[in-house]
Amino acid sequence: QVQLVESGGGLVQAGGSLRLSCAASGRTFSNYAMGWFRQAPGKEREFVSTISLTGAYTYYANSVKGRFAISRDNAKNTVYLQMNSLKPEDTAVYYCAAKRMTHSTIVSEYNYWGQGTQVTVSS
Repeated sequence: QVQLVESGGGLVQAGGSLRLSCAASGRTFSNYAMGWFRQAPGKEREFVSTISLTGAYTYYANSVKGRFAISRDNAKNTVYLQMNSLKPEDTAVYYCAAKRMTHSTIVSEYNYWGQGTQVTVSS
């Protein structure tokens, strides 16, 4: 089992920044690719970003490319999502997720999920 706990969400004005953190415990963190997903009210959960085991490879949804940055610190068992130039349409609950080995953009391929953290961007 892998336990994931997100933090760092909150209320921010459009154009502002937030940094989300996701702390992992339970298994060897470096054996898991990590992903960030989000879910707005009435919408399906959608992919935001993913990072490979070592952090050498990252991938982003087109909607956040150039504004968000994913990173990980395997010594601290933590993955981060730096969110800049936030827009009202970024408002959602943000979830981190873990899967063994290879990174992915697909929700159903992730085995472990955090409880989510709310991000609200006001206009």
